[in-house]
Amino acid sequence: MHETRGTEWPSTTHDWTTEVDIAHVQSIRRDPATIAPGGLQHLILEVVAYAADEAEATGTGRCLIVLHPDGSVSVSDNGRGTDTRTDGRGRPIKKPIMSTKDLRFFDHPETQTLPDRHPRRGISIVAALSKWLVHTNRRRTGAWTQRYEHGIPVSDLLPVDTTDPTGTTVHFLPDPDSATGTALSAPDLLEMANSWPHLSATIDDARAPRQR
Repeated sequence: MHETRGTEWPSTTHDWTTEVDIAHVQSIRRDPATIAPGGLQHLILEVVAYAADEAEATGTGRCLIVLHPDGSVSVSDNGRGTDTRTDGRGRPIKKPIMSTKDLRFFDHPETQTLPDRHPRRGISIVAALSKWLVHTNRRRTGAWTQRYEHGIPVSDLLPVDTTDPTGTTVHFLPDPDSATGTALSAPDLLEMANSWPHLSATIDDARAPRQR
C-alpha cells in the first residue's frame, strides 16, 4: 500500500507521494478520546469542515448531513470534489485525505478549532475511527468511489457513472469503541454546522426514535 506516486505535485494539505500512512492511522486508533473528544459529533464536524473549506473557496456552499437508522452518517456537499489527478500512466490519483495526515492541522492542533471548541485534526481521524467509510467524489473530469475500513482502503479508486453535479459524499459507520461521547443532538449539530459563514447546512435525522 506504500507506493511512491505524485512526486511532482506539491504537498500543501496532504502528502501526495503515499496512499496510506499506517503509522498515522494506528496512532489515531490508539487514543481516540484525545484525538476525537466529543465522539461522533466531533467526527461529523471534521467532515463538515471540508465542506466549509469548499464553500469558502467558491464563495458559497451547501451541505446535507444524514443520520441513518443503522448508526452511520453521511455528509454531502456541492463543492468541486476532492482533488483527483492523473499520473504518468494515465491512472486517476485522489489526494490521500483519508489515510494520511492533514499537514495543516494534525501536528498543529492550535491552528484551528471546530465549532465544538475542540482542535481540528483532519478527516483521516474519521476514517481511522470508523468500521467503514465510503468516499464518493464527483469532479468535472469524472467521478469515483473508494471504501475504507478502519482507515485503510479496501477497494481501488473505482469510477462511477453519475449525472449529479460536482461534490463529495462521505458515508461512515463509527466504531462504537471510538465514537464515545455525549448523545448526539441533531439541533445542536445543525447549529454548529451552520456556524461557518459561507456554508448552509441541513440535517435529515432518520435515526430510530430511541436513538434520538
